[in-house]
Amino acid sequence: MVNQYVLNTSSSSLPEELRLLLLLVGETRDSSISTFDITNLNWDLFLDLVNHHRLYPLVYVQLNKLIDSNIPMEVVNALQVKYQQNTFHMLHLCVEMERVIKKLVDNGLRALVLKGPVLSESLYGDLSLRTSKDIDILISIDDLEHVKNQLINLGYVFKSDLPPILNEWKWRWHHIACIHPQKATQIEIHWRLSHDSGNEPKFEELWNRKRVSSLTKTPVFFLGTEDLFLYLVTHGARHGWFRLRWLVDIDRMLLKGVNEDKLVSLLNKYKTKQLAGQALILSSELLRTPLTNKLNQLTNSEHARQIAISAFAFIKDKVILEYSEPSVRYQLSLKTKSQKIKFLISRFHPDSLDMNLLRLPKTLHFLYFPLRPMLWLIRKMKKQQKAVE
Repeated sequence: MVNQYVLNTSSSSLPEELRLLLLLVGETRDSSISTFDITNLNWDLFLDLVNHHRLYPLVYVQLNKLIDSNIPMEVVNALQVKYQQNTFHMLHLCVEMERVIKKLVDNGLRALVLKGPVLSESLYGDLSLRTSKDIDILISIDDLEHVKNQLINLGYVFKSDLPPILNEWKWRWHHIACIHPQKATQIEIHWRLSHDSGNEPKFEELWNRKRVSSLTKTPVFFLGTEDLFLYLVTHGARHGWFRLRWLVDIDRMLLKGVNEDKLVSLLNKYKTKQLAGQALILSSELLRTPLTNKLNQLTNSEHARQIAISAFAFIKDKVILEYSEPSVRYQLSLKTKSQKIKFLISRFHPDSLDMNLLRLPKTLHFLYFPLRPMLWLIRKMKKQQKAVE
């Protein structure tokens, strides 16, 4: 097991309501669940935590297994309502996912589903046990315009267009979103797994290692096991693991099993061992995920330990990062030295915010490079002034 001194997860450090939540979603593999005293719990806080971490399906199912008269019926009923709503939502997403993928396949376009219904079925064996807001698909960047056109034909409306400035969106951005006004279904089209300038597997590599879902009649493909692990730890780390749902995904994936040699090779290739170590420390200490000796080695680096401690603070303090990401300082802390240098250099490249502040004709777009520091300073001053007002 991981050194238990990496995180302070003692009962005195965590609210009792969070401790109960962790025990429940950890598949109650910790025997202390049977002796957990729930008589003085703040059930409103417990429900708030369950909703914040998007874990109401799992918690509802696990609470139903506990025979305890001290669990208020209004708590169980509230979770049952959320569970049923999520089941209908996931069924809706599954139907729409198949419709969209079929449309793309019929037009000779390839797509990999990243999360959503396929992740729920793959990791939990049940469509209703995981929540998902939208459908995420990964495509080749060469097919982006064709995919957009097919989704428009299906009635989807794109929230924004790609900024026409020096093609920086190809590497600075990683997805674009659209929504179906009548069905209220949102789809994110990804051409990269991550949005920053770090290296990652090419679409062709991921396609060659793909798996097929058993959910639908139309073949729906998703990431291979080790590629999915890489994607999930990268995504979770980027968002500070502020939702425990992402950590439970890691727990379930490890319980189902991964090819450890292939995984470590992939992590080495894309310099993400520290991110995997962060996830494994958090999962092991918070959910009691059992680790093999090989996986445990990933938790031994000081880098992994430090970023695990940082992310633990987001979880413990219930930091909400719904529409933003943790600070640049935290983002930089995730990276290796070479990745930090590349990231900082990329900050000098113009982006769409520069264009919004100062409109230049296309023939003069090259001027955004020398003007970048000044435009950045103006934006910062405006943001500070707005905060004061």
